[in-house]
Amino acid sequence: MPKKLLIWSVIAFAGFYLFTQPTNAADAVGGAFSAVGDAFGSVITFLTALFN
Repeated sequence: MPKKLLIWSVIAFAGFYLFTQPTNAADAVGGAFSAVGDAFGSVITFLTALFN
C-alpha cells in the first residue's frame, strides 16, 4: 500500500508540474535525456577502449 501511494504521489506531482510550468518540465525532460545519452556515450567509449 505505501508503494502505491508513493507512485501515485509522484505521478500527481509530475502532472501538476507539467501543467503549471510546461517550459521547465520540458527542460527537465530534455536534461534527463541528455544525461542518459552522455552516459551511454561514455559506456561505449569505455568498451571501445577496453577491447582495442
